[in-house]
Amino acid sequence: MHQGQCLCGSVKILTNKPVDKVSACHCGMCQKWNGGPGISIDCGSDIKIEGDKSITRFMSSSWAERAFCNNCGTHLFYHLHSPSTYYVSAALFDESKDAELSLQVYIDSKPKYYNFAEKTPTLTEQDIMNMMS
Repeated sequence: MHQGQCLCGSVKILTNKPVDKVSACHCGMCQKWNGGPGISIDCGSDIKIEGDKSITRFMSSSWAERAFCNNCGTHLFYHLHSPSTYYVSAALFDESKDAELSLQVYIDSKPKYYNFAEKTPTLTEQDIMNMMS
């Protein structure tokens, strides 16, 4: 079991999923929300959340929500509603510092001012939209 938490410790997220692979989302919403790409761990639906009263959820689209700790502001997760899938901010888990970058999505939205050295599979915005239909 892996446990992650926000800066103040009010919210804890537990999962049995491995935390050794992270993905980067370069969509415009992730860039605004994070000040850069969203780096997350795909926890699927295998997640337990403690401290729900400290969580603010924002419906960022008709199919997903984003959540943050309303005490310290830490970005917690992106939750795709159907199928229920949680993409948890990688840095919540101490073990993620040893993870590898395994996928980049919305690569066609990535700004020019950063690049990752790792070579990963990439998906465009249209690739993602095709998967949703």
